[in-house]
Amino acid sequence: MRIGLSYDLKESVSVSDGQPQDALEEYDSPETVDALEAALGSLGHQVIRLKGGRDFLDGILREPVDFVFNISEGLGNHRSREAQVPSVLEMLGIPYAGSDPQCLAICLDKPLTKSLVAAAGVSTPPWKVFTNRDQLRRISWDGIAFPVFIKPAYEGSSKGISGGCRKDNVSEAVECITRLLALYRQPVIVEEYVGGDEVTVGLVGNSPVRVIGVMRITPKARASDFVYSLEVKRNWRNLVEYECPAAFEDGIADRIVKSSVRIFDLLGCRDFARIDFRLDAGGAPNFLEINPLPGLNPTESDLSIMSSRLGILYPELVSSILNAAVERYGRCVRR
Repeated sequence: MRIGLSYDLKESVSVSDGQPQDALEEYDSPETVDALEAALGSLGHQVIRLKGGRDFLDGILREPVDFVFNISEGLGNHRSREAQVPSVLEMLGIPYAGSDPQCLAICLDKPLTKSLVAAAGVSTPPWKVFTNRDQLRRISWDGIAFPVFIKPAYEGSSKGISGGCRKDNVSEAVECITRLLALYRQPVIVEEYVGGDEVTVGLVGNSPVRVIGVMRITPKARASDFVYSLEVKRNWRNLVEYECPAAFEDGIADRIVKSSVRIFDLLGCRDFARIDFRLDAGGAPNFLEINPLPGLNPTESDLSIMSSRLGILYPELVSSILNAAVERYGRCVRR
């Protein structure tokens, strides 16, 4: 097939004054795009680089492609930005890998996602949402216990998440919320901090989706207040251990897997995703967030790290995602 590759490179996205230092964190590196092109090429496909933004619009109208492998995060700080490229592809009737616009828009909105997951009976830490500074003076903190964890409501790739986002009292929380509101220009979500193991789950496929791995992330320097922050992810080789498959006590892994599949299906995810949990004192998984468009850097992204720990080579991971997507479309894909 002629496969178009849609993506947003860090160096192709402009940053204006006043934006946070991690403004480009969710966008891709040339290493990721090169690795994806090589993996798809090794499967016998011809890869057409479509890029993102206006370049994507020009490319998709100019280049005839049979299919698109989409990793574009979209532009701006809109909560629906990950839906930009899939929306265009659906309008043009071009099949693509990954979740649809509705799923992507919902999942980037952390409070909305938690509301849906909680309504379905899946445990998630209690939370509050702040959309402006005025709320800080009138909102009640009843129903949420400290310590809390604070982060932007519409971001991915750990943007806005640092070790300093864990706060022990109201005054500390108010200061952090005020800073994030000003810096990221979007609502801020505050949720109870769960002090157990950090777990991430990789899923590939459709009807039924397959859990390819459950990975536990633990700090090399033991700490009771560990935060899997952006700083940690940037220096993961020195700061954390990745255990995959995770050696949990009996029953815990099964609960994580069942919760993951339920969330994937509930939110309408397709082809692949990654879901993050924290375990409470009793070992129960508490849903934190889902990424239906997880990073695919061959050496730095959690899904790739997980796969390598399980003996799944990078081209095999890419192939499984593509095959899941192609199978959804069946005969509508031109060969």
